[in-house]
Amino acid sequence: MKICVINPNTSSGMTSHIREELVKVKSPATELKVVCPARGPETIECAVDEAYAVPEMLKLVAGAQQDGFDAVVIACFSDPGLDGAKELATIPVIGIGEASIHAAAMLGAKFTVITPVKRRVPTRIRQALDLVCQHRLASVRSLDLSVAQSESDSDLTINTLLDVVGSAVEEDGAEVIVLGCAGMTGYTEQIEKQYGVVVIDPCTVALKFAESFVALRLGQSKTGHFAMPPAKLYRV
Repeated sequence: MKICVINPNTSSGMTSHIREELVKVKSPATELKVVCPARGPETIECAVDEAYAVPEMLKLVAGAQQDGFDAVVIACFSDPGLDGAKELATIPVIGIGEASIHAAAMLGAKFTVITPVKRRVPTRIRQALDLVCQHRLASVRSLDLSVAQSESDSDLTINTLLDVVGSAVEEDGAEVIVLGCAGMTGYTEQIEKQYGVVVIDPCTVALKFAESFVALRLGQSKTGHFAMPPAKLYRV
């Protein structure tokens, strides 16, 4: 099978990091492509960033389907433009945010989402509550780092993560930790070793969802909410 992973920001460094981590966990038969757009925000840290990222990302989704890919993964925890991408494509489109939150709810009574940027805490709460019942969300905690910092400074990120995860486990009762950024991929082992909790790597989980959906011949329903958009003129 062929799976296209789209990092909606323009950071080539983060795209390479995602690619390096996913190559380690993909099924042997999976042909993997990890791409990012040429235009858009360097990182996605607010609603304006999301809005600027979506048009170019949708072009990449359409291109992946035209090129014969079997599924698409949107590698940003905010899942920007996810509903639109699902409308546009007949192949499965998986957001790393939705995949991680659903997986966390299956693996423990309560979970915590760790987000890099403090201002995104309310967004993460709304996102989680859109997908699961309120009593399953233990908390949303922030590293208080920029997305660029969390991707580029691995020592700072893992040390801060370990401190924040400790608070989530000890104070909030989290049984599962969700790493709420594509740039955090690759940190699960150290956290699990120190705290003994389940840690969700969002890119890995979304890739495995995508592989499973393709194997099961499942894709988003095209009869209602995710039906193809009506034909009309778009001036861009």
